[in-house]
Amino acid sequence: MPMNLTRHSISVILFDYGGVLADEGFRDGLAEIARHNGLAPGSLLEPAMDAVYQSGYVLSTGSEADFWQLLKEYSGVGGDSAHLRKEILQRFRLRPWMLDIVDDLRSNGYRVGILSDQTDWLDELEARDHFFGHFDVVFNSYHLGMGKRDPEVFRLVAEKLGVAATQILFIDDSPGNIERAETMGLQTILFRNREQFEKELQEKLAAARQQTETAP
Repeated sequence: MPMNLTRHSISVILFDYGGVLADEGFRDGLAEIARHNGLAPGSLLEPAMDAVYQSGYVLSTGSEADFWQLLKEYSGVGGDSAHLRKEILQRFRLRPWMLDIVDDLRSNGYRVGILSDQTDWLDELEARDHFFGHFDVVFNSYHLGMGKRDPEVFRLVAEKLGVAATQILFIDDSPGNIERAETMGLQTILFRNREQFEKELQEKLAAARQQTETAP
């Protein structure tokens, strides 16, 4: 995706990890766990999201063991926790074409980063796949102590980046996260598929450049 970019009002582009930079291993792994337990494939996602927050694991105030215990209590799922985590982590597969876009954006003067509601699993995935080096910054809820369910995380991230929220373009596959980001002034793209994303990205960047070039 070749781009010839000049200075523009978008200075930082932040990407969600699961479902954007990589396949959504949490959702897909839970679907497989559900099937193994005789449940509908999508039945575990909501209780798992509740468990990862209520256990405190996603914000580093609780442990992975706390998360699995809560999920098992909520859903009745059985099985060894080490096996269950493997079902999830092996399904987080990086999308090489997304990293190509990230590298292209970075080479054209944008600061690029990750903003993910993840646990210490993200560090484990980095050790396996070595992708942090493609980014200028990595914001993980586990280390921030705040997640995207709280709109204030977007203000915090803008402060850490030293830019106005309006200069950040945020890409996520969760409509709720997108809505909360927009309430804090970020520009956004709701990721649905590759074709839609690439089209909207080009449009957003072109519009930002035009706005900057025509500003008095």
